[in-house]
Amino acid sequence: MNLTFSDQEIRDLAIAWLALGLAFTLLLEPQLTGVLLGTAAGVPLSTIGQTLVVSLLTVGVAFLLHELAHKIVAVRFGQVAAFKADYRMLGFAIVGALVGFLFAAPGAVVHRGRITLKENGLIALAGPVTNIGLAVVFLVPYLAFAASGVGGFLWELASRGLQINLLLAGFNMLPFGPLDGRKVREWNTGVFVAVAVPSILLGFGALFVL
Repeated sequence: MNLTFSDQEIRDLAIAWLALGLAFTLLLEPQLTGVLLGTAAGVPLSTIGQTLVVSLLTVGVAFLLHELAHKIVAVRFGQVAAFKADYRMLGFAIVGALVGFLFAAPGAVVHRGRITLKENGLIALAGPVTNIGLAVVFLVPYLAFAASGVGGFLWELASRGLQINLLLAGFNMLPFGPLDGRKVREWNTGVFVAVAVPSILLGFGALFVL
């Protein structure tokens, strides 16, 4: 498998990662938004820095590995595949975070070449499955920290990582529009139900419980 990245693709991935980290930081630190809009006092730099690092290592990494999983499987099936950032939507994510909501559609892996319905479904499935795997990785320290009462940076990293990956998996398995779930359903309804139902339920749990 010949997995390569153009300079433009690397720039797109890096900018999307940083923009998502910034947008999520603005969402989690509304006082920072107030500072930027001139309606609130300052926020300690240490607080901003910690939230930004957590955002980059959770939502940023979840997004990056989701998209890279699409690309790896697409290339495995002989596709020409590359991530392309949507700068308009990245700007919208930052502006939305400033006013208290986050809808992130930072871009997508675009692939071309002859492909079967099954291969297209497996390419789509790779992203949400990667997020489920990452959620399991974050679940282990989350449970350990919850049992021991440990808080601070590591607790926030584990809880945010678990929450974000469950949300991404559940959201992307919805069978609508350009989302991964629609492509998986078009290929195999049984596989779609087996992955989508628990993913969506866990996504709702992550949204309202974690």
